[in-house]
Amino acid sequence: MVATAGLAVPLAASPSVAAPSNKACDTRNNNTYDKLLGCVSAEGVTRHLEAFQAIADDNGGTRATDTPGYQASVDYVVDVLEKSGWSADVVPFTYNATDTVLQQITPTPTAHPHAGATGTGEGDVTASVVPVDVALTGTRANSSGCEAADFAGFPVGAIALVQRGSCAFAVKALNAEAAGASAVIIFNQGDASAGDRFGVIRPTLSPTPDNPTVVDIPVVGTSFAAGQSLAQTGSTARVAIDFREVTDYNVIGELAGEVSDNVVMAGAHLDSVPAGPGINDNGSGSAGLLDVVEAMSNSKPHNTVRFAWWGAEEIGLIGSSAWVAQRTQSEKDEIALYLNFDMIGSPNYYFGVYDADESSFVAPVPVPAGSEHIEGTLESFYTVRSEPYDDSAFSGRSDYQAFINNGIPSGGLFTGAEVVKTPQQQAIWGGVAGESFDQCYHLACDTIANVNQKALDVNSDAVAFAVLTYAYSTEGVNGIKGRKVPGNFTVPSPAGPEHTFAGPLGGDDGHDHDHDHEEVAS
Repeated sequence: MVATAGLAVPLAASPSVAAPSNKACDTRNNNTYDKLLGCVSAEGVTRHLEAFQAIADDNGGTRATDTPGYQASVDYVVDVLEKSGWSADVVPFTYNATDTVLQQITPTPTAHPHAGATGTGEGDVTASVVPVDVALTGTRANSSGCEAADFAGFPVGAIALVQRGSCAFAVKALNAEAAGASAVIIFNQGDASAGDRFGVIRPTLSPTPDNPTVVDIPVVGTSFAAGQSLAQTGSTARVAIDFREVTDYNVIGELAGEVSDNVVMAGAHLDSVPAGPGINDNGSGSAGLLDVVEAMSNSKPHNTVRFAWWGAEEIGLIGSSAWVAQRTQSEKDEIALYLNFDMIGSPNYYFGVYDADESSFVAPVPVPAGSEHIEGTLESFYTVRSEPYDDSAFSGRSDYQAFINNGIPSGGLFTGAEVVKTPQQQAIWGGVAGESFDQCYHLACDTIANVNQKALDVNSDAVAFAVLTYAYSTEGVNGIKGRKVPGNFTVPSPAGPEHTFAGPLGGDDGHDHDHDHEEVAS
């Protein structure tokens, strides 16, 4: 509820008020907060999630980029857009995919689960495996491969085995290459206190469009258990990376506004990891946008509204980066702001808002002017709903990276990935302390059973609230005046974040989950 002129004004149907019929939602102009949010629901989002699950079930259990499951997901999004009266543009992009091998030969032949690093070089190497300053016992805190001195006496031509921790993956790989390593294997840290760092990692070596290959040797990521096996005395292995060019697709939907050169964008990545169907990560964000698309089918916004479903996010933010790079400067200048929705229904959730004002996390990236207003708008929504919320690191490690790199104000929501929920957070949001926000993060069990209905319900409304706010006016973000959202309505000031992540300017909420490249001290 919000107070306006001394009256309590509902934002959406309360338990004592009948929800609008589907027919009403489908035929009217949902041009007020109350109307739009009344037509967006967890049930509507779940219907789209069930479609994504069915697509994965029919395509080997995955919706990963460069698979039939991803193409079927693209087709589904286009169908929803077109039936809802939005334009639908399927935009191709190309990238180098990697065919990879990590095979331990001695002392025990084993094919280890793994992922090719983003920014790796090519090659096919069979050689001895040499551990570099790894820590397999105790807390497993380490600085493996972070200093050139770690490679003193390293045998030229061997495969370097380094451990996650303390410094950027790129530093480890570059030091190994300089020492004469023929390949690099980076294994997970094996530390539950740092967010359950045991599974397979996909390292990102900070490539750029001008420098897509950071090292010339093959680099793969693997699990802590694989690292333990490969660290055995006498270990030899084969590491292979082979590039091939792939064409995949972003989907861009647009609802024309009265103003065509002040565009409000929102996006979510559509691809899953290869291991599973990706229903929370990131079917939740994709489906949330689709439910808003349907609810706005008869809307006539002041500003043009553009939604994006990005491809190849899980292998390095490739689709969103390619789309932004394909735009002219004048086209980029027309984008007033970008809203990112990546994991909004985590089963053991907290409500996180990208921390543009850096009240909890120092941003490792530039924060474009206007981003703080977006944070405030999303926080005001939670305040209206009397829902506690917290900051999520404004790290740039999701699809908003390409936008902030071009000075476009950005913000978004996050409900948590592999980081473990604390007792304090359990007291605020419920759930289970001592378990990850999403125990099925990047696993086969990220299915339709892996979402929290309350988180979906609240956050789908948060998506609709922010989109409608800026569809009428972006003045608070870029100074361009629009019109007031219809209805007698006043948005309250934010109540303030809970600051549960180790207090101001500290902690870690894990919002580097899809773009692991820079490590915190461990």
